[in-house]
Formats: sequence, structure tokens, C-alpha cells
Amino acid sequence: MEQLRLAVIGTGLAWERLHLPAIEQLQNEYRVVALCDENPGKLDQAAARLGIPQQDTYTDFKEMLNRDDIDVVDVAVPIPLNYEVAAACAKAGKHVILEKPLAPNMREAKKARDLAKKHDVQIMIAENYRYNDENNILRDLVEQKRIGEVIYFVRNDVACFPCNMSGDTFAGTEWRQHPEFEGGTFLDAALHDIAAVRHIFGPVDRVTAFGVPQSEDFSPYRSIHANMLFMNGVIGHFSYWPSGHEMQRPLIGTRIFGTEGMIYLEERSSGIINVAMKDGSSEQIPYQPDRGYYNEFLNFYRALRGEEAVGVTPEMEFGDVRMVFEILDSLESGGRVKAVDDARSFEQASGPIR
Repeated sequence: MEQLRLAVIGTGLAWERLHLPAIEQLQNEYRVVALCDENPGKLDQAAARLGIPQQDTYTDFKEMLNRDDIDVVDVAVPIPLNYEVAAACAKAGKHVILEKPLAPNMREAKKARDLAKKHDVQIMIAENYRYNDENNILRDLVEQKRIGEVIYFVRNDVACFPCNMSGDTFAGTEWRQHPEFEGGTFLDAALHDIAAVRHIFGPVDRVTAFGVPQSEDFSPYRSIHANMLFMNGVIGHFSYWPSGHEMQRPLIGTRIFGTEGMIYLEERSSGIINVAMKDGSSEQIPYQPDRGYYNEFLNFYRALRGEEAVGVTPEMEFGDVRMVFEILDSLESGGRVKAVDDARSFEQASGPIR
């Protein structure tokens, strides 16, 4: 099996803890040939782990892109740099794996959406929630009408960003604590949930949101509450509390209510999806948590070999980012209803609406 020659821009936490473990499981598919990071210490550490010689390490990504032995570039940089770096890679004729979101604002997101077609390269957005097994199972259960017609759902995301700000964690990074992009953790973290519900239920017609403002840099809102109307008629509520604790189990999690039963996922790491029917029957569906990173890299490998389509295209990710900013705009306008998807653009991104 022919390996793809992979170069990496950004050897921080996303590469070290999320992408690299997947690559280490896909050594028949990928071979790391070059590394780039503006921080020499991080660069040397990453190179030592992989046995990459010094001549294949760079602090200037543009210099690295001049190499002709690179098939794919994995871009794992801070959010404000996503579009700039991805655009340079695409212009250099390299296929791109780009961390989410594809851009820090709608102006750059619109340009990022068109990069693949403009430069005739393949670009995959590393939105692991769209590749996670639990969300694929939930989508299949909904499409198969396992609980009849879906009426509504609730999804609750509670995390304590401040609790982790002093540790060696994602919350401990300076650019996340004092973000130079709108929305803070809502764009950075809650985007995953937005991608997941759009993956499960399809395009969103309208959304309205309310929030509790705060003065903390990491998030302009203490909590955010969005009501969504999907084009298939499903109504959903998403709550996001980035500095909280949910003290009692079972957690609210994701609960999907249908005419014949309900589906319950307590949290993405639980490994079990519960299905309960109104006739008294029930089922527990097991899955392997956190499989999205492996699945996305495998998908991109197969896509470049012509064996399957890219699972998360820039067009699809553009829709997720747009919904984030429409929610933020609704918050700022006091709950004004905002239009999100239109059927034509959604089908162009992901195929016919099901």
C-alpha cells in the first residue's frame, strides 16, 4: 500500500495528542517527512519523537512548502492562522488536512470554502465529531426511523474551561485564554456540537439564541442556549456552559425523542448509546469512543486514492461555522431569528437532503 508523504505545520497539542496517535496507527498509509513550528523547542521535541532529522524541520512553513516530496500537509495552528496557512498550502499545490474551524471569521471562511476548487487540491477539515462513531450511529438511527419520527432533541455541553487554564491542557494555551476571534470557546469548542447535530439531523432552517453575558476573555457568554428548526421539521435545543459542572448522573447529554421511543447518549466517552421504546423494549449499542481522529485520516487517505469522497469538505465546514456566527449574531441582537442553511448550498456540500 503506497504511503502518503505528510508534512506537519504546528506541532503543539492538537498534533501531539490528537493527530499523531492516529498517524501512528496508520503507518501503512502515511509517512511524516517534514515538520514545521515557529517554536524551536516544540519542533525539536516533535522531531525527536518521530526520528525526523534536523534538515527536515522548519520554523518557516513557506520554506517547507517549496519541497516537492510532500503529498499532504496537516495544518494544526491557532485558529487565527487557519485560513492564511491553508491558503498557502493549497496555492503550493499540496493537499490539506486543516483543523477546525476553517477560518476565524466569516470573511475568511468564505474564501477558505473555495480553496480546494480554486487550486485543484483536496482539503479535509478535521472535524472529528463528524467522524466519531457515536454521531454516525445516531445519524443512522435517526435516518432508519428506529424511534419513529423524530420530534425534538436536547443536547447539553458542560465543561469547566477555567478549571484547566493553569494545566498542560488546551485551555492552558494563551491564544485560547485570550482569543483574537469572535466567540472564544463557542467557536473553538462548541463548534463540535454544532457540527454533530448538523451531521445527525441535516441542514438548519432557522436558529434563535439567548445567552448570559460575562466579561471573561475566553468566552463572551457564561452560557448559551440555542433553539434550532431543521429543514426536516425536527426541533432541537442546544445548551453550552463553558465554565460549569454537571454534578448529578446520569448527565443530560444528548436525548432524541421520537414517536415510538427515544435515544440517549450520556456523553461521547461513555461507549454506549441507549435506545428505549415505548413498548418497553430497549437496546444498548456499543461503540469505540474518540475514533474520529483515526477515521478522518483514513478517510482522507482513501479519498486521495479515489476510493471514497472526503467526509468533511470545506463547504460542509463552512455551514458549521456559519451557524456558529448566526447564533452569536442572534445573541447580540437579543434573540432575533436567523436563517442558516439553504437547501441548494447544503446539497452542494454534502449531497441530497435525506
